[in-house]
Amino acid sequence: MTILSWYGLDTVNPTYGGGECRDPARCVQQKPLGRKYLKSRPMPTVELADRGQSNEVIEIRVDRIAQLFDTLDPFPFRERGLDRSAEEYIVGWARELGHDLSLRILIHVPVKELDADRGAELAKAFENFFKYRAGVVSGDLHELFRVGRRSLIIGVVVLAACLLVARSMTLIAQLPALGWILQQSALILGWVANWRPLEIFLYDWWPVARRRDLYLRLAAARVDLQGY
Repeated sequence: MTILSWYGLDTVNPTYGGGECRDPARCVQQKPLGRKYLKSRPMPTVELADRGQSNEVIEIRVDRIAQLFDTLDPFPFRERGLDRSAEEYIVGWARELGHDLSLRILIHVPVKELDADRGAELAKAFENFFKYRAGVVSGDLHELFRVGRRSLIIGVVVLAACLLVARSMTLIAQLPALGWILQQSALILGWVANWRPLEIFLYDWWPVARRRDLYLRLAAARVDLQGY
């Protein structure tokens, strides 16, 4: 739901339309927009795509909404990619925030840029872009696991062959020292062949998965526009 809040209404208890208010919950009176009120009221805000309570806020200030997007991208507004600097700024800020809290992106723009329809398109563009990024990183993760599985098969075959070679080295009784060296070398070679798949399945996939999850959090983030 898109909400354009100008903070122009206020609940007043005693009267409504000059008469007695019998139901205070339904009595709403508009404040007079005098000079003093205009100076003190907050700037207008467009709140977009309410997706739950957001506890972590990423703030951006631009002169035009178009600055957020790649000007060379020929696709329609909702399908455009973010400007590289804007993407790095948002992702870098989001990486420093808590991992268990939802995100909110607050964009400060001139009042003339505030528009509910344009804001809804902006929220959709952010969602599409970060979902696309998450899909790309997810593909990288699947490719990493595919390489890991293939490397593991090769490593296991090499290890089995090295174990057989090492066992045969014990049969060389004439040169025990040479047999021991060849045996240990075969064992080392077998375990080294499994170094890469072990590195993938134990360590390499964690950073890729975290980056994918970060993009998914940004895709689900609430987007608000606030005038200045």
